[in-house]
Amino acid sequence: MTIWVPDLTAYQGPIYLSIANALAADLADGRLTPGDQMPTHRDLAYRLGITVGTVSRAYSEAKRRGLIASEVGRGTYVQGDQSGYPHLTVEEGLGPEMFDFSLNLPAKGEAEQALATVLGDLSRSGGLSTMLDYQPEAGMRRHRIAGAKWLSFIGIETDPEHVIVTNGAQNGIAVALSTVTRPGDIVLTESVTYTGIKDFAAHRDLRLSAVAMDEQGIRPDALEEACTTHRPKALYCMPTLQNPTARIMSEPRRQEIVAIARTYGVTIVEDAAYDWLMKDPPPPLAVIAPDITVLLSSISKTIAPGMRLGYVYAPNEFAGPIGATMRSDCRMATPLMAEIVTRWIEDGSAERMNEWQRGEVAIRQSIVREELAGIDYETHPESYHLWLPLPAPWRAEEFVAQVRTRNVVLMPAEAFVVGRDQSPHVVRISIGSAKNHERLRAGLAIIAETLKTPQRPAQSVI
Repeated sequence: MTIWVPDLTAYQGPIYLSIANALAADLADGRLTPGDQMPTHRDLAYRLGITVGTVSRAYSEAKRRGLIASEVGRGTYVQGDQSGYPHLTVEEGLGPEMFDFSLNLPAKGEAEQALATVLGDLSRSGGLSTMLDYQPEAGMRRHRIAGAKWLSFIGIETDPEHVIVTNGAQNGIAVALSTVTRPGDIVLTESVTYTGIKDFAAHRDLRLSAVAMDEQGIRPDALEEACTTHRPKALYCMPTLQNPTARIMSEPRRQEIVAIARTYGVTIVEDAAYDWLMKDPPPPLAVIAPDITVLLSSISKTIAPGMRLGYVYAPNEFAGPIGATMRSDCRMATPLMAEIVTRWIEDGSAERMNEWQRGEVAIRQSIVREELAGIDYETHPESYHLWLPLPAPWRAEEFVAQVRTRNVVLMPAEAFVVGRDQSPHVVRISIGSAKNHERLRAGLAIIAETLKTPQRPAQSVI
């Protein structure tokens, strides 16, 4: 067991956050390394002179960030910073030699050139002063019209009054769930789900409850049981190219899910972040049940994540209240970002960039099939991410630590698991973040070699 006593003198705020921040700093500085066993809650509490409950809260925060992992009977181990908060840029963490497959990004296409062009057009248009003013909380009408057109690409035909412009899908999650729930409410999710909903729920004091999945996503029988048992206020789900599994809910399954939600008075919050990557996506739940579904979208997974722009489609009951929540949360989406994306949608650039992404996904998926031949994994031909079960004797935290020594960064299943059930030994591989096809091949080859090694992975020293 590592004798680790963090120095908290440089940190301010709650002690539990100071411990988590110190752990992250010590990991970055090399004072802790992946595989080190952490002190027990009681031992660290004694050494710091604090309560066991404070240490438990600190460890929970560190686990949420992906810094540590626990298994019953084995203890808590340093895992590394590769789940809840992956590095956003090379300059802010990972060096250029790293293969960062932890962050689910689209490939870099023509967005940079398109941005340069539209900024030039804006600078000559004489309309920049408008971008410096406050705007309506749901967005300028012109921007909402563009949002309605964007939503029409996946089959949603709506007027702009039902569209709220947001600062990306994460902001959409916040304003949608803040509107339809109250602190303490139960929200159902897939048993493994997008990390952003877990993060928001923890800060909002919402209780997430996992619903069992099969190859099509949420199981109707499990959803009905959860509705009967928990009386949830909302269901958050991703029916198309689900993150992290890439599963797709069939149309009959969607009808079943909608019927159950309607029976139990559950509002559906549908995350459609990946729908645009499919040439012919199934109809969103918001098309099947527009009166009880709030749909979230963004351009992060199809054009560029740094633009931070999205659109919420909401039924009459929620459109106004979500706008009001937007006002209290962040006042409005950034007008300049909304104007840039609006121009892209209007002149066809957004659709061209989206089409390019579909073609790039196909190329990268063909590379995956070549490099991971003979290895079982779950994905979809139009998905930028894979769900890779690890063969015995690999454990997720050990595999993540092992490939990290060869400069490959992955997301372990624990980052996505809802509830206290033991995390499966699975990792998510995001293939869009590789700078080019050669880097993708090289990183996947390392993963394949590591998986096929006949030797038993190194055990953590206790």
